[in-house]
Amino acid sequence: MNPAQVDAYLRRLGVPCPALPTVDVLRELHLRHLQTVPFENLSIHLGEEIVLEEKRLLDKVVGAGRGGFCYELNGLFGALLTALGFDVALLSARVYGDGGRLGIPYDHLALWVRTVDGSVWLADVGFGTHSHYPLAFEERGEQADPGGEFRIAESATPGDQPDQPEMPNMPGTPDLPGTPKQPGTPDQRGLADPTDLDVLRNGKPAYRLETRPRVLGDFVAAAWWQATSPASHFTQSLVCSRLTDDGGRITLSGRGLTVTAPDGTRDVRELGTNEEVLAVYRERFGIELGEVPTVRTPA
Repeated sequence: MNPAQVDAYLRRLGVPCPALPTVDVLRELHLRHLQTVPFENLSIHLGEEIVLEEKRLLDKVVGAGRGGFCYELNGLFGALLTALGFDVALLSARVYGDGGRLGIPYDHLALWVRTVDGSVWLADVGFGTHSHYPLAFEERGEQADPGGEFRIAESATPGDQPDQPEMPNMPGTPDLPGTPKQPGTPDQRGLADPTDLDVLRNGKPAYRLETRPRVLGDFVAAAWWQATSPASHFTQSLVCSRLTDDGGRITLSGRGLTVTAPDGTRDVRELGTNEEVLAVYRERFGIELGEVPTVRTPA
């Protein structure tokens, strides 16, 4: 990411160029990202290609004023942090679903970040409702955050997790790195590696994090699966969501608009016309659309 691209990204966030990669800078960037860049899956339902390459992500998020899902948001945020002098590693995670079921390999992308003072943080601007600020990576106690009580814990004892769903390979690509080829292996069954960590919010596991560093290309096949599989929750519904400046949240899902106050109270209403929907995308999320997205469920 060159200096002009960094400057444009920071203008998108409304943050001046920092002098040093400090903890305070990381916290400000993290919060402003959540407030200004929506977590959204509109590309999937607008028929837009999702490309995990820095230039394409910059064009979308900075140039077009859009958002994205975890691979796009954390992938690009990681590149910005690297350009600003932070030490950054991309980490793979599996999201906990119903019944404690773990998702596919490379189900989620989060960031390991080291600041100039040597402290290490878990940054995640691509998980929807989550922490407003980075979490101390090496802390194993409760961490208070405006988004809830968080804890990073050593993962559960091997053998206590249900089987995960299978993920077919992306056409024209080799096996996803790290994906087991034989059924019944510990990895396929979602069993814990000794270095795996569980990230919990309000006592409930959110995702299981692997500590081995990855590169953005490792997530391409999983992003394709998330965008095309009928089993992916991203293909089953629309979402566009961001933090509000007061610490609440605004979410548009199809025609349903939900505004959540900082105290958790919610105002929910259904938008009646296409013009209302497009106006909310434009005025509340900064997204200009030529048509109202509708769910396109894969066959």
